[in-house]
Amino acid sequence: MLNKKKTEIYALGQHISMSTHKARRVIDQIRGRSYEETLMILELMPYRACYPIFKLVYSAAANASYNMGFNETNLIISKVEVNESTTVKKLKPRARGRSYPIKRPNCHISIVMKNISLDKYKDSIPWLKKHRWKNRYTDKIYHDMYSSGGVWDKK
Repeated sequence: MLNKKKTEIYALGQHISMSTHKARRVIDQIRGRSYEETLMILELMPYRACYPIFKLVYSAAANASYNMGFNETNLIISKVEVNESTTVKKLKPRARGRSYPIKRPNCHISIVMKNISLDKYKDSIPWLKKHRWKNRYTDKIYHDMYSSGGVWDKK
């Protein structure tokens, strides 16, 4: 048997009282980012879904440092999923003795973080590679909309 060093750690939040669409709006902003950058983004975003996601990211980093001995600066968020959970259904009394159903959606959020301190894992992540800019176009053409005899010269 080969002993592989486990580089992924996760945190799971179940039955969080919010819609999956509202949670995915926040989740799409943090996917693939580093741990420190994620915390800054979640603190500054104005959505209600940020707080439980912030707690989950913090919990996953605590799991990584306590259980595996990883450093938080080397963690990135590799995978984040938001799934639907059970919907709480209530009945509210309305006019003329009728009832009105209230549906409170819940969701499950799972966050998987990856340790990238080892060099062999940095090659598998495309956004950590250095950019090699290619000079395809060395000629710079100056375009001036006002003096080119375009739309603005007509009376």
